[in-house]
Amino acid sequence: MADNISKPTFVLQNKKPSSVNLRTGTAAVSAIRKHLDNLIEQSNDDPAFTTEMSDFYNQVVRYLREKQTRVELDWDKVKSPKPEYVKLYKDLPPTDDLNIREMLNNLVVLKLNGGLGTTMGCVGPKSAIEVRDGKTFLDLTVQQIEFLNTTYQVNVPLVLMNSFNTDEDTSKILQKYSDHNVSIYTFNQSRWPRINADTNLPIAKSHETVPNVWYPPGHGDLYKAFSNSGLLDEFISNGKKYVFVSNIDNLGATVDSTILQHMHDSKADFVMEVTDKTKADIKGGTIIDYDGNIRLLEIAQVPKLFVDDFKRVKKFKIFNTNNLWIKLESIKELVSSDSLDLDLIINKKTTDSGIRVVQLETAVGAAIKYFKSAHGVNVPRSRFLPVKSTSDLFLITSDLYILKNGKLDMNPARTFQTSPIVKLGDHFKKVKDYLARFKSPPMILELDHLSVTGDVVFGANVTLTGTVIIVANHGAHIDIPRGAVLNDKVVSGDLRLLDH
Repeated sequence: MADNISKPTFVLQNKKPSSVNLRTGTAAVSAIRKHLDNLIEQSNDDPAFTTEMSDFYNQVVRYLREKQTRVELDWDKVKSPKPEYVKLYKDLPPTDDLNIREMLNNLVVLKLNGGLGTTMGCVGPKSAIEVRDGKTFLDLTVQQIEFLNTTYQVNVPLVLMNSFNTDEDTSKILQKYSDHNVSIYTFNQSRWPRINADTNLPIAKSHETVPNVWYPPGHGDLYKAFSNSGLLDEFISNGKKYVFVSNIDNLGATVDSTILQHMHDSKADFVMEVTDKTKADIKGGTIIDYDGNIRLLEIAQVPKLFVDDFKRVKKFKIFNTNNLWIKLESIKELVSSDSLDLDLIINKKTTDSGIRVVQLETAVGAAIKYFKSAHGVNVPRSRFLPVKSTSDLFLITSDLYILKNGKLDMNPARTFQTSPIVKLGDHFKKVKDYLARFKSPPMILELDHLSVTGDVVFGANVTLTGTVIIVANHGAHIDIPRGAVLNDKVVSGDLRLLDH
């Protein structure tokens, strides 16, 4: 018993008040507070770490409270958005060329750069993956901003919100842009410990970063992390008014002066770009009218009984692209008043050692309900070109798009200005394997649908049109010959070509 009494945790609690200044509540909450106090003590009361743990503790208390009193969304109150909640991009007035320089000088561009390329088999930041003509996501982003600054003689800064997973590698990469006409800033989103699902205690034993123990708590952390970094205040003091936020892997998310002018003219504090759903977007969050108020509804919030209803394209016709235009002063006001109580996303995982853990996350778009005059703008699909998989990579590396000044535009030679549906199987899942299976990107200007399953390799200069389905069954291999033209074809079986 004596050993238990002398544990540092108990001594710490008697020695000074909790560094996390929140009410204790239940015994479980008190235990969490003691655990966090111990981590803070180990960090030598590092102010930034203490702030992160305070925010984390606040969310854990909320999580435990909501577990006890959680009330599901009332589906009867979920309505399609009112007309004033979603404006049509085509109805927005054209840009006033006389004011474009002034508007651009009011703008900050912020890219969400916390993700790794692990899902595509890559090591390091996803932004460092080569996606087009030897250029990475980050290369193309810098090129876009530099073109703006040079063309209009303005100073639009680029800000990267990194995570602890991407910060070090990104900092090294940024050195190569030192002579470019763009000011680049970085800050880190928070680092939170995973929670043991059975005990509700953080699994971290130390404040040091350990793989699978700590995680970045979703892009909804942007508001507080941006403010805590000092950059929010710095940009406001320098006369900046708006920030354009988007994912670094969305190559369609370029600065649009029409939306920027609409932001100014409408005096909105928050504008979310949405676009029309297709069958490939059924899980995307959507703007709704909930009990008379605008709100972003994510599939994770939908009661199980109504998930199929949520996925129906006819009922919910639009989805959130995560391209957001936000007034900087409004972010400052809401963070200062601690008013951004974003909906919790409960992400359940299992560690390599078999421990069931919980990650508490939030989404940046969920803040729409807190901003004045917030609404969506239904934009063309061309503003949503994410690369989440090699199937997406297949599209943007093809002749379907033309690259100019870091921006991808649909090739005008394509008859229909929509992208084909592409589904590449597991053999193509990792970028390394994907690249090995294409001697050159196929020509797909007239392609509608492509499905490839199994061990398939494409020769150079292949043309795909209409609907093409290629299936190599287990143990089989298919070589698509150099220069082949596949038009509305189904290819299956075993086809091997010998080099001569």
